[in-house]
Amino acid sequence: MLRIPTTKINTMAKLLRIVKGFRFNLLIRRPVYAVVAVVMILAVAVPIVRAESIQQQINNLNSQNSSTQASINGLLDQDQTYQQAVSSLQTQINAIQTSINDSENEQATINQKIQAGKVELANEKVVLGSDIEAMYLNGQMTTVEELATSKSLSAFVDAQTYQNAVENKIQSTMNQINALEAQLATQATQVAQLLQTQQLQQSQVVADQNKEQQLLNLNEAQQASYSQQLQANNSKISVLEAEQAAANAAEAKGVDVASGSGNGVCALSGSSYQGTGPIAGNGVAAGNYPDAWCNAPQDSMYDSNNILNRECTSFAYWYFVDVEGNSGFSVSGNAGWWWETSNIPAITFSSAVEVGAIGVEPSTATSTQSVPSLHDSTTGHVMIVVALPGQSYDGVSVPGNDVMVASMNEDEEGHFMYDLWPSADLWYINPN
Repeated sequence: MLRIPTTKINTMAKLLRIVKGFRFNLLIRRPVYAVVAVVMILAVAVPIVRAESIQQQINNLNSQNSSTQASINGLLDQDQTYQQAVSSLQTQINAIQTSINDSENEQATINQKIQAGKVELANEKVVLGSDIEAMYLNGQMTTVEELATSKSLSAFVDAQTYQNAVENKIQSTMNQINALEAQLATQATQVAQLLQTQQLQQSQVVADQNKEQQLLNLNEAQQASYSQQLQANNSKISVLEAEQAAANAAEAKGVDVASGSGNGVCALSGSSYQGTGPIAGNGVAAGNYPDAWCNAPQDSMYDSNNILNRECTSFAYWYFVDVEGNSGFSVSGNAGWWWETSNIPAITFSSAVEVGAIGVEPSTATSTQSVPSLHDSTTGHVMIVVALPGQSYDGVSVPGNDVMVASMNEDEEGHFMYDLWPSADLWYINPN
């Protein structure tokens, strides 16, 4: 909310506060964006089918789209997390598989050693077999018999020494074979246990990866669903915008009059979009909405009264004060509150209404009292009366129950246009 600089006029302090974005189109017959405000009180009105209710549907769909897009953005962040988790787990799986491969290779090597040991053991058994047989035969004789059968004492000693050597060799060889068998068995057991542990680790990591992949798939399915919702909403918005354009065209009751000298993007040529201000006639002073404000995008700058450009409040206040010279004029609140907050008392339609008056479509929410509910508008609309019932303006006759007005942003696009309004639907602020 922005505050307008204070200007002292006839000892009165004029305080205007501009409310950017105060736009509630659900029930507005003629939308108004920028408003002058001191107090904002929002009220909920009963929906009716009109261009503004269509705009509310569009706003709701855009709100849904924003929420959906936020959900998609969150899912994209989760998607990246899941993908990183899947990738990290795959790295772990690859590392474990490498360890498993190494263990399997080691296991194969040990098995080869075991087989080689068995072959060596078989060979040793053959050799030892003959030695053991000789020892057995020799062992059947007593020492006296061996000594008697020996050719000499030296031969007896040599035989005894050989026998001892064979016994020692047999024992040593058996010990070595037993030790090798035990060592290989231990290694085989260790490698088998390690391999089993590694395989269990791999199974767990694979299970974790599958879970992350399922979450990733679910995430991407949700993204696809949200994207379809966005597309569906955008399609609905396109249809609603077409309906809105048709509703606005049917409701505006725009009329063609001669264009003024002003131009710019808010003064489009063609039906109901001519000039940028009332031409001279019926007591209305000539004036064109300044091109600097007209050429700038709507709500992109403040006019000389510190009101956002190309809004109905900007045009009506500028014309009433700067063109018509009602310098003591002061109001507050949104456009629909002007009938109540104006320092010039507003009146309902009567013969007292003058050309050049501000016509106010009341809103359904004000600061002090209940509002005459005419079109269930939440922000209202303000305009300049250029012709009364039975009069004509630039050759266009005004029906008996209407007034011709000039206003900005009647079409929700920040354009200037002429329009016929039911005279009883407005409150009027006469010029001084």
